[in-house]
Amino acid sequence: MKMQDIRSMAKAMGVKVGNMKKTDAIRAIQKSEGNFDCYGRAVGGYCDQGNCLFYDDCMKTSQEEDN
Repeated sequence: MKMQDIRSMAKAMGVKVGNMKKTDAIRAIQKSEGNFDCYGRAVGGYCDQGNCLFYDDCMKTSQEEDN
């Protein structure tokens, strides 16, 4: 997901992301939805939040951070 898309989503939800990094902006959106702010923290590539809008991107980010 591109940062422009994330900013648009945040704006539509009333979440101010300003100059946040992508990870922080996504976590702010997750928190505003009442979800865990867990983006990029899937330990060992496991996450039980399969319906999360950011799931695929999160898995990729989590694997990059594990390496």
